[in-house]
Amino acid sequence: MQSLPLKLAPGSDLRLSLEELAMRDGISGFVLGVVGNLTKASFQCPGQAEPTVLEGDLEVITLNGTFSPEGVHLHLSLSDGACQVWGGHLEPGTIVQKGVDLLIGVLEQHGVTPSRQTSEPRLEIAVLPGCPWCSRALRILRTLDLPHTVTTINDDAAFQAVQQRSGMTTFPQVFIDGTVIGGYDKLAAMQAAGELDALR
Repeated sequence: MQSLPLKLAPGSDLRLSLEELAMRDGISGFVLGVVGNLTKASFQCPGQAEPTVLEGDLEVITLNGTFSPEGVHLHLSLSDGACQVWGGHLEPGTIVQKGVDLLIGVLEQHGVTPSRQTSEPRLEIAVLPGCPWCSRALRILRTLDLPHTVTTINDDAAFQAVQQRSGMTTFPQVFIDGTVIGGYDKLAAMQAAGELDALR
């Protein structure tokens, strides 16, 4: 195992940053430690239909879990201004305030599934930070354990690039084998029809 420090800048999405790192570098591992603060936290509490969202001056207490090119499974705990502690399954839309410093443990490459080394996931999704429909779409993919790549649109250049590719201005934008199929509604319809299983 190799330890790797990672510093996230203000405005970064905590979950999507780790997803992108794992996909870009093809690495798997787990979070060893974290310090930092957030302006917004989105986390899934047990038994709730939708994520809980907090905004304000939020201090990160712990972040535990794993990451890989196939996805992440992370649990966040944090404190609000009244020192009340909250926590749950980390969701997209958790935004860094002044900075977050992470120490991650990267596993040796021989632990990566061979099929993942030789082929890219057939499913791609482009998302906007803080977009609730994007969060729901990502939750579908995680629930079904579908391999996928995530592109986070953080600036105008990235927005224009994905718009030229898809012809869409709304998000999320879902691609299968490089071809746009639509947004959240189309993905949900495919899930209901059992059509996503073929993408495993």
